[in-house]
Amino acid sequence: MKTLVTFFLSTALIGCSMSTTTQSRVIPLADAQSAFDEAFRPQVHFTPPQKWMNDPNGMFYLDGEYHLFYQHNPDASVWGPMHWGHAVSKDLIHWEHLPIALYPDELGTIFSGSAVVDWNNTSGLGTPDNPPVVALYTYHNADMEKQGRIDFQTQAMAYSLDKGRTWTKYADNPIIDNPGIKDFRDPKVMWDAASDKWVMVLAQKDHIGFYSSDNLIDWQLESTFGEEIGSHGGVWECPELLHMPVEGSDEMRYVLLVSISPGGPNGGSATQYFVGDFDGKTFTLDEQWQTELTPQPAQFPAGHRFADFEQGAGQWQATGNAFVNAPTQGGHANQPPPSGFEGEYLINSFADQDRATGTLVSNEFVIEKPFINFLIGGGQHPDKVGMQLLVGGKVVKSETGKNREVLHYASWDVSEWQGKAAQLRILDQESGSWGHTYIDQITFADAPASNRIEPAIWLDYGTDNYAGVTFFTTPDAAEKRPVFMGWMSNWLYANQVPTETWRSAMTLPRTLHLQETEAGLRVGSRLVIEVNRLSGQTVKATNLDAGKTMTLNAGAATNHAIRFDFTASAIERSQLALSNGANEKITLTLDPANGYVTVDRTQSGNTAFHDAFANVQSAPLFSVGNDITVTVVADRSSVEVFVNDGLTVVTALVFPETVYDTIEVSNESFALHDLSISRLQSVWQK
Repeated sequence: MKTLVTFFLSTALIGCSMSTTTQSRVIPLADAQSAFDEAFRPQVHFTPPQKWMNDPNGMFYLDGEYHLFYQHNPDASVWGPMHWGHAVSKDLIHWEHLPIALYPDELGTIFSGSAVVDWNNTSGLGTPDNPPVVALYTYHNADMEKQGRIDFQTQAMAYSLDKGRTWTKYADNPIIDNPGIKDFRDPKVMWDAASDKWVMVLAQKDHIGFYSSDNLIDWQLESTFGEEIGSHGGVWECPELLHMPVEGSDEMRYVLLVSISPGGPNGGSATQYFVGDFDGKTFTLDEQWQTELTPQPAQFPAGHRFADFEQGAGQWQATGNAFVNAPTQGGHANQPPPSGFEGEYLINSFADQDRATGTLVSNEFVIEKPFINFLIGGGQHPDKVGMQLLVGGKVVKSETGKNREVLHYASWDVSEWQGKAAQLRILDQESGSWGHTYIDQITFADAPASNRIEPAIWLDYGTDNYAGVTFFTTPDAAEKRPVFMGWMSNWLYANQVPTETWRSAMTLPRTLHLQETEAGLRVGSRLVIEVNRLSGQTVKATNLDAGKTMTLNAGAATNHAIRFDFTASAIERSQLALSNGANEKITLTLDPANGYVTVDRTQSGNTAFHDAFANVQSAPLFSVGNDITVTVVADRSSVEVFVNDGLTVVTALVFPETVYDTIEVSNESFALHDLSISRLQSVWQK
């Protein structure tokens, strides 16, 4: 049978309701295979046909079909004006690409959101015989943002009367105005049977707002959660409230997912979660979780204040145009002001709308204290944006921001240079995204500064599972599972990963489960059983001893994804490498005695595109029995590691020349057991 793939090209858009015309071009099989067979193109993961993709949006299940929408820039393979891309599947594995569902209009671009099947037509937008699918999303008004306003994000809705194929924007958008919060976005809606109403969770800068509605149109703020609990290393985004059973009991609990960027456990973006109860208005954190997540306060020791910039920057020499008017009273014109600095003034290089570059160098001084403490914020560009310490004209210390508009504490141990002459250099050599720095309160002290310690529990400890949510299902739907998919990338390097035709993939779909563990209630992730249908060529072994290797022989599908399943000792340390013929590898370490798992991707393949990519990722290991069970799915540009029924998950991008097809147990490792290696059929190629 002849296989066809359809690509959709958008045309000009007119009017608030965004009447759109879509043209499709059918590509013959040979071209389609080429289009989905580029270097690093995943073979079992969802990817857009072309251009940029990030967060999954509006996912719902209806009449045997899964709908996946996603943040999409149809004009470039980097982030840009957001649309909602669209695809459907009958099995969560094979996807049909559909036309773009939602386009920007005069109210803004289309940021993340959700969709629900309004099966009782509570909105009145359909009929009892043909209830609507209702999408709720965030408008992002870039023009208002450029004016320096903070109310540029509002909530809106659209509806479909043909099961999600075409959409009409609600005539009276927005349905929730901005109350004066800069980051006010990502509505996720559920039907809460206990309170018999619709409930929306909305990210509001550093906390979550809970809203209720009887009709999906008129919303009331009921409460907020999270201002003083959980990780706040970055902006809170893409929340979801789930009502889940505790496995093996009759107990039901609520789980709140919250994505955060940056601030993840291994750098950049990640998703934390909270377990508790919800009464239709207020989310109350579980008591054990409240104790476990209690934060420790920040410390900024007193000392000699070298520069607070309240009286200017007269002792500093500027080059370029980024600092010519330093210091700045808060933000520049047309810039939402930063926060977290002290007093009225700070160094802020967001000049010429973030296009300016330059340096600001202090007069020479003698290092008399063992620590230099300061506040820093802005862009994350090592050695290009931030502050440096120069001794003898050479850079000996450097600090950059975290892609945040909130300043945080930083500290340098400079004890080895005490008594020596030095200078500080504040620099901005980046005119692109996040091309600015903030510096304040430079202090010489006897002790280091430390930021507030904010414990968090993470859904996935890897660097590359972000903004994930589950598919909405109606109470009478055949699909009862909480099926989760996340964006498989990280804002640290998402725009720089080495793909061009397309950029980004989704995780494999997973079902979430709530389980009692030695550490308390935890959410685990299991691959959906539909993934098992992809297994093809398989080799097995009862044992694989230290120093031994096992390879899945190359066949016609040499560069297809591979699944590894095995058990390891729950007492002894195990270490193994997954590798290919180019000597590229990841190293997986399981250390039950010390309670951790690590995934080392420093030798995984191409890592040169970003300084933060080649890293070792660590995660907690929970004891659940006499063995540790492990599943790893390795695709052309990712590895997903599931340990002990998914209680520990590490998802990481990798960019090897070919898929890893060999497993090698290190000489110092305990043996592996019940090993199986299977090649997975491509979901794109026939």
